[in-house]
Amino acid sequence: MSAAPEFELDEQYNYPVPPPGGWTADDLDRLPNLPRHTELIDGSLVFVSPQTKFHLRTMRLLENSLLDQAPDELDVFREFTIRLNKRNRPEPDVLVVPTGVDTGPKETWVKPEDVILAVEVVSEDSVERDHEVKPPKYAAAGIPHFWLVEKNDGLPVAYVYELDPIAKSYALTGIHHGRLKLSVPFCIDIDLTAINKRRPAPSS
Repeated sequence: MSAAPEFELDEQYNYPVPPPGGWTADDLDRLPNLPRHTELIDGSLVFVSPQTKFHLRTMRLLENSLLDQAPDELDVFREFTIRLNKRNRPEPDVLVVPTGVDTGPKETWVKPEDVILAVEVVSEDSVERDHEVKPPKYAAAGIPHFWLVEKNDGLPVAYVYELDPIAKSYALTGIHHGRLKLSVPFCIDIDLTAINKRRPAPSS
């Protein structure tokens, strides 16, 4: 999520007042005038800051590359929430799910059991959430693959994790600079240096 802007809220701004016990996953669809891409973490609303160009271009690179390379039975969603439980509905930057996963005609979330890969692109205001808060929640929900993407010298670096289903925690399987080449959850080959291209060249 993108770096926080420097601003002050108007005195007339009305913060949503949580009910006893905090907000629920259903509240994200019922509360009026919520900012786009609001997340729910432990019953609290998390408002997302405006995107940086790095964040936007990294998401575009990953989304386009995964769409190009995913088998027909898989699909790629961008900035779509996962309903982990009643008090948690985070919004990963990129998701891989089965093609035709039933989210309903008006649903704005998927179930964790339908998520094959969750990707978070880290920015200044999301470091703690993306490093410490979300990964354990995704692991506890059984999401088998997780990527954490950081900025280094202007380029994405991908930290790739796989779920230990017994421990319900993630194990780091690789740190990828320049090129992200994997055999799971399917054959993936992404040129991470292509972040500034409008459309990455097809992998050979």
